[in-house]
Amino acid sequence: MNNFDIPLAPEAYTQTDLAKLQIFEKVLKGNVEAIVITDAQGYIEWGNNTFTLLTGHRKADVLEKNVSILFAGNENAYEAMCPKLNETRHYEIETWIRRKDGSEFPAELTLSAVRSDADMITHHVLEFSDITEFRQAREELIRRTRELSRSNQELEQFAYVASHDLQEPLRMVASYTQLIAQRYKGKLDTDADEFIAYAVDGATRMQAIINDLLALSRVSTRDTGFSRVDSRVALDKALANLRLVITESGAEIVCTSLPALDADGSQLTQLFQNLIANALKFRGAMSPRIEISAEHRGEEWVFQVRDNGIGIAQEHFERIFLMFQRLHGKREYPGTGIGLTICKKIVERHNGRIWIESEPGKGTTFYFAIPTTLSQQEGHQHGH
Repeated sequence: MNNFDIPLAPEAYTQTDLAKLQIFEKVLKGNVEAIVITDAQGYIEWGNNTFTLLTGHRKADVLEKNVSILFAGNENAYEAMCPKLNETRHYEIETWIRRKDGSEFPAELTLSAVRSDADMITHHVLEFSDITEFRQAREELIRRTRELSRSNQELEQFAYVASHDLQEPLRMVASYTQLIAQRYKGKLDTDADEFIAYAVDGATRMQAIINDLLALSRVSTRDTGFSRVDSRVALDKALANLRLVITESGAEIVCTSLPALDADGSQLTQLFQNLIANALKFRGAMSPRIEISAEHRGEEWVFQVRDNGIGIAQEHFERIFLMFQRLHGKREYPGTGIGLTICKKIVERHNGRIWIESEPGKGTTFYFAIPTTLSQQEGHQHGH
């Protein structure tokens, strides 16, 4: 009989104390984790039901044996953990437990110290569980993640190569259809003029789609790390690229102070350019007014690009970031439907997020959040 199984006289406790002790006993015995209590030298004094279930050892067979018999391998994990209890009350590791029949299983183990009022360690408590299924699931997740990453890289490479290789023949088709349109317009019947116009329009739109697909594939395949970037400089470059359409639309651009942050500078410019171009395209009857600002919230910078345009219904908020998703006819609002997909991909490459607030007729605000600090290493990881 061990110290934990000695029945004490009921008169030594109040009825309430006895009830609490009985509850504690039931909890320990029925715990889903194996629990073993040893003295300070590691000799087993008690084990619960789960311990017997997981290891096959009957409690009576292991009493007063050293707990090191439970550990598989040449290294005694228990002896390695004990000195660490001088600095902490708990210590956790993944290790291997040996069953009575000699088989082994991986376990998540916690070793705790029980201390006296004089702060002397009197007992050790070991808690462990079989993590075989968890490990298998983790390894399967790692394997699938690697396969998905490899598949994504292959798809991105395919998109780049396919788009790049299509450029030259399509440029030839576009050039010759435009040449036919210039040379024979009005010299054939009206049907011929219409057919030629369709061909020119189709070739031009296909060129735009391929160029945007190339831009999309390059977002993730860029081998460029992040560096400290003044986001106001990135915005100014975007505005310079859009100077003509800003002037033609009579747009007013308002910008507050913008921060410096770790980013891919050229992609940040592209992000601003796409969002502002989107606001200029979907403008309302009034002259466009676009406000750009940023606010520091917690561990990230949250940027806003707000316009007074035609707005978007809430049911379309998720759709607009999907490739080739258009809410309007291409005649009414030309474009490929890839611009906002590129924005989303750029933000995600920066470990950020993008979302929208809008109502029809009341303008639209695009938000994107980028962590305050991104390491150079992270930039390279996301660039491959």
